[in-house]
Amino acid sequence: MIRTPLRPLARILDAREKGENPDAIERENTRIRLEQMRDQSRLRAEGRLLVLGVFFFCAFAVVGARMGLMATSEPVEPRAHAPGAVISASRADIVDRNGSLLATNFDTHALYAQPKQMVDPAAAAKKLVAIFPDLDETRLLKDFTGARKFLWVKKKISPEQMQAVHDIGDPGLLFAPRDMRLYPNGRLAAHVMGGASFGKEGVHAAEVIGVAGVEKYFDDYLRDPANGAKPLQLSLDLTVQAASERILLGGMKLMNAKGATSVLMDVKTGEVISVVSLPNFDPNDRPRPATTGDASDSPLFNRSVQGVYELGSTFKIFAAAQAIDLGLVNAQTVIDTKGPMKVGGFKIGEFRNKNYGELSVTDIIVNSSNRGTGRLALQIGQKRQQEFLKSLGFFEPTGFEIVEAAGGKPLLPKRWTDLSTVTISYGHGLSSSPMHLAAGYAAIANGGYKIEPTLQKQSGPRLGPRVMSASAAADARMMLRKVVSDGTASFGEVPGYFVAGKTGTADKPKPRGGYYKDKVIATFASMFPANDPKYVLIVTLDEPVETSGDKPRRTAGWTAVPVAAEMIRRVAPLLGVRPAIEPVNAAVVTLTNSNN
Repeated sequence: MIRTPLRPLARILDAREKGENPDAIERENTRIRLEQMRDQSRLRAEGRLLVLGVFFFCAFAVVGARMGLMATSEPVEPRAHAPGAVISASRADIVDRNGSLLATNFDTHALYAQPKQMVDPAAAAKKLVAIFPDLDETRLLKDFTGARKFLWVKKKISPEQMQAVHDIGDPGLLFAPRDMRLYPNGRLAAHVMGGASFGKEGVHAAEVIGVAGVEKYFDDYLRDPANGAKPLQLSLDLTVQAASERILLGGMKLMNAKGATSVLMDVKTGEVISVVSLPNFDPNDRPRPATTGDASDSPLFNRSVQGVYELGSTFKIFAAAQAIDLGLVNAQTVIDTKGPMKVGGFKIGEFRNKNYGELSVTDIIVNSSNRGTGRLALQIGQKRQQEFLKSLGFFEPTGFEIVEAAGGKPLLPKRWTDLSTVTISYGHGLSSSPMHLAAGYAAIANGGYKIEPTLQKQSGPRLGPRVMSASAAADARMMLRKVVSDGTASFGEVPGYFVAGKTGTADKPKPRGGYYKDKVIATFASMFPANDPKYVLIVTLDEPVETSGDKPRRTAGWTAVPVAAEMIRRVAPLLGVRPAIEPVNAAVVTLTNSNN
């Protein structure tokens, strides 16, 4: 800065020549300089006040916005708080319909290491491998002697293992408290439970999150601290589930099947009382997903909802029920099932090239005639068939409350032709899951109302819209009863429980198209008691072979039906269904005179 002198020589000399006072010049210049300094100070002060004002405005705006957001949002319990417990690990229990425990929390510890604090890393690594054989001593030693300051050694350890590690005595081995998810029943209902794992982790706590099944579907509910004292109650019955799993496992082994599934559903509420998928796993030690091979070979594969199969002749009852409901036929209407029958250039044949001739609609179901249901389907037509199957839920994944159910979308034909209409009527050309089939049969069993499968306990009936008349449903139940009493499912008869049902044997498709010649999916869809159905039971076996006779037998009548019958025999009493004498139709009773 260039400072102007207060007594400039030129002006002083000029003032002396004119006789003026030179001191007046200095006073004037001093005044001007002071005014300039005052103006500069005022500008600096005003700038500082402006910056301070902007700062306070922004601060109050942020506080106001935050207060507005809090005022308009739902109150939520905090999941994290003071240091020492920064992660909430609480998780609600899961219980069955009777309050029996299915999943809970267990206090345990995790093991971690601070290598910089370790006294003898080599000895510690050797002793840890002796306690935990799955650890790699070379890897541990590398981590303990490297640059790392912290590493997890084991995420879950038992009290016995904790004591053994404590006895090593190395100050660099430390323990972190953990809430571990525990499934006290082991493999029981494994596919429903799914499993849990750790999410966010800290030294003081870990977040338990669901990874599959109901644990993941209801994860928000189970993790909410407000629900800590309110367990999630499912529709499953633990006792029935245990009996179903044991019987299905025995049946799968007896029939030499590679897999099996069963669904037991209440026909009026949609509650799934039992659902089994084999092979299964232990959710306490959930295996890793398969990265190669067929996904259905993995024990994690849930056949009840993810197993999308052609379910064969179990679909025939839908064609008969719809034809009756539309008034096209009645149960006694005679249909010509003689061959040949061609649709779209393709020949429609019968099982083992049988030729049944003229059959009533009832006998078409009892004898499981492909041509008979095909001709009924042609009368129904493509559009009406599609609308009916859609109303039963065969076009979308079920709403069953496990995450895997969303992936079980039925496979529909790309072009719904007359040939599709015929083949779908007897269970080929449309693939669906056993859970879909259970819901469809429940509509027949409950008098014609759509049912949504649910895993949550209900307080009463939960009937959906009507999809068929009560009389059509009653006729369908009568036909299904005759399939067991007189037809292909004779091994399904259980004295006192009046089982009604339909067999279905479908050739198993190859992964790259076509069908295997000697591999089938065998299904028995049933309901009991037939005079007043309360439950639907679906049993499906993957690649069964019954070998007690001279030739291997693969049809559902020889494989799935006996397994389902044994399951009904065992679980019906557990469900409170009392055995009774089957009501006799008065029309078939003949009165006689004792005097003759």
